[in-house]
Amino acid sequence: MKKTLVILLGFFMMICLNACSKNADEQAEKQKRIISIATVQPEDHPISVGLRAMKSYMKEQLGDAVDVKIYYNGIMGGNSEALELLQMGTLNLVATSGSNLESFDNTYKIFGLPYLFKDEKSFRKCMNNDEFKNQIYNCTSNKGIRGVAWFANGVNNIYASKPIYTPDDIKGLKLRIQSSEANVKLAQGFGAAAVVMAYGEVYTALQNHVIDAAMNPEMALISMKHGEVAKYYTRTEHQIFTDMLVGNAEFLDSLSDKEKTVLNESFEIATRVECEEWDKQINECIAEAEKMGVQFIEVDKAPFEKLQTKVREELLAATPSLRPLYDKVQEIQKEE
Repeated sequence: MKKTLVILLGFFMMICLNACSKNADEQAEKQKRIISIATVQPEDHPISVGLRAMKSYMKEQLGDAVDVKIYYNGIMGGNSEALELLQMGTLNLVATSGSNLESFDNTYKIFGLPYLFKDEKSFRKCMNNDEFKNQIYNCTSNKGIRGVAWFANGVNNIYASKPIYTPDDIKGLKLRIQSSEANVKLAQGFGAAAVVMAYGEVYTALQNHVIDAAMNPEMALISMKHGEVAKYYTRTEHQIFTDMLVGNAEFLDSLSDKEKTVLNESFEIATRVECEEWDKQINECIAEAEKMGVQFIEVDKAPFEKLQTKVREELLAATPSLRPLYDKVQEIQKEE
């Protein structure tokens, strides 16, 4: 009888211990912070490389306390859908282009101004200036979104089926642009006919002479094969854009002091690694494009910029809130 009682007692204790262990595991899982990040870019894109470096640092510093999930290739929807999920708190972080954030705040229109930056080096210097950067980061806080990192997104240059050496060579060309007031005015400032067209349609349009020219960073020559149908790439350097990593404000505010420190450090790592990877991939694209027969043309930018001075002033007048940011950029660039 005693033996049976001991066995039953042992069995009961084992059940209790297993239950306690299960509850402890469930509690630990509940306490683990899930950090979800979305991008429309493929896994080999510089932004994706930067996000993975960020994830590695978070895991290295916080261990099993966090589970970082990165969703590539627009699996969580396009940029608009991902930003909606971010506002709802379904996603914690989203990598997106600055132009997609213009609908949240006019501040992002600053990057559409022609010849805002002298060159890409100046652009990166401005983006590393805390005063300028924080104005960009915080402008959407009232919408529940805050910037946490920026990414290089290349320099817009003009490429065409004929060489462009001076602004006169652009006059009368049918120039593909993305839909925005800044881009329409920019094309008109060069004396070109603005043609709004989806990115995926540019190759065929160049091939069939529906358009004569387009403007994108060098990556488009290879990733979209535009170098097959446009053999002249002129470094007008008229626009320099940024991509952004933005976070849900409520999520960012909920972080512990240690988590805030680690995540802020990881955001800086994401920017640094992405910029390094962007430069590497751009150099590879240029080499590959040259093998395809693309000619890269260096020009005196001054005559091109002169034509855009009026355009820039019109855009600044249309959105007066941009003027202080514009002045800050000029101040930073004078320090070079």
